[in-house]
Amino acid sequence: MELDIQCEEISPSRWTELLTTMKSCKTIRLDDCNLSSSNCEDLSSIINTNPSLTELKLNNNELGDAGVEYLCKGLLTPSCSLQKLWLQNCNLTSASCETLRSVLSAQPSLTELHVGDNRLGTAGVKVLCQGIMNPSCKLQKLQLEYCELTADIVEALNAALQSKPTLKELSLSNNTLGDTAVKQLCRGLVEASCNLELLHLENCGITSDSCLEISAVLRSKSSLMDLSVGDNKIGDSGLALLCQGLMHPSCKIQKLWLWDCDLTSASCKDLSRLISTKETLTEISLIDNNLRDSGMEMLCQALKDPTCKLQELWVRECGLTAACCKAVSSALTTNKHLKVLHIGENKLGDAGVELLCEGLMHPNCNIQSLWLGNCDVTLGCCATLATVMATKQCLTELDLSYNPLDDEGIRKICEALRKPSCNVQQLILYDILWSSEVEDELRALEESKPGVKIIS
Repeated sequence: MELDIQCEEISPSRWTELLTTMKSCKTIRLDDCNLSSSNCEDLSSIINTNPSLTELKLNNNELGDAGVEYLCKGLLTPSCSLQKLWLQNCNLTSASCETLRSVLSAQPSLTELHVGDNRLGTAGVKVLCQGIMNPSCKLQKLQLEYCELTADIVEALNAALQSKPTLKELSLSNNTLGDTAVKQLCRGLVEASCNLELLHLENCGITSDSCLEISAVLRSKSSLMDLSVGDNKIGDSGLALLCQGLMHPSCKIQKLWLWDCDLTSASCKDLSRLISTKETLTEISLIDNNLRDSGMEMLCQALKDPTCKLQELWVRECGLTAACCKAVSSALTTNKHLKVLHIGENKLGDAGVELLCEGLMHPNCNIQSLWLGNCDVTLGCCATLATVMATKQCLTELDLSYNPLDDEGIRKICEALRKPSCNVQQLILYDILWSSEVEDELRALEESKPGVKIIS
């Protein structure tokens, strides 16, 4: 049994009711429920008395160090079987780390610890690393985003990595590590015996200087499937170095996030070669890079290659115009694997989107999720989009936010949504002005088709 409550202010009487339910739950998720340390005393008792509880998620609650101390009393009992613990943004400090270290040292059932967005600091996480190094610890996933870590943490992390072959996922995004620390970390990862599957280093102050070492990790860790280095200024030269590792035969990368990395169209030659030849690659994010139409056209050539298995392409805010849409349309007619296309925040206009729709209508196209937010789409394109919605049964999600569609355009979209042949389940329409009459029509449509969600 699962208890999943989010963004709800829980009254004392409601809390008492929920405690009875929790006694038999396998999963408890109470994100953003205004919980405090006093609730943690009750939850500690639940952890102690409910041996079937394997997942506890308490993100975005003001638990504080006192709350975690209560929780850990339950976590340290012999009857506890908890495997996954989420305490993101719970107002924790380094003081919580000693208590959590005890849990890591004593509780072999715990395989996931998510403590991001807490001010643990380097000193606190060094204490956590001591717990991870304990032979009893079997941790597989460690999430430390936004923990105010500095370069000084790497020595302790590397020691933990060396001792922990079970570790599969490490997220250190949004910490000011810098190149020297990241290079040291990567050298540690190459030497470590762990079969790392996920490495997230977004916004860590990385430049092209670190990319050769990251490339070495890609070559040496065939287990690594998910790499994110977004929001780092690696540039075209850094991308070229990364591709040396990505293109290595032993690299089995599946998901690659390179958003806001100061890439230009010059990187698209290497990216195209990667997309067309790395059959394991299924998802790539290039959001907020200045690829421009010439770069996109190169990527589209790669998408047409028979060996390309890409399923998700994120090219939002990449300086694209209608000039590249014929190439995108052609790729859509050829590539049967692509399911998700994020191409919003580009000045495609009606002419560009009309061209895209030609590709979308092709029998080979299997797009399920299409994002066209803020693409200068107007009423003039809505009839064609409506035809795509009513015809392509694979399309289940469509984003048209921030486009001046007006009442008539929205009505055309709604007309398509009403048709039995339309399978769109989620229509996203943020920041579009329409009349109260159209608002009534949208709500009536949602009521008549319970499977449809209109988000605005």
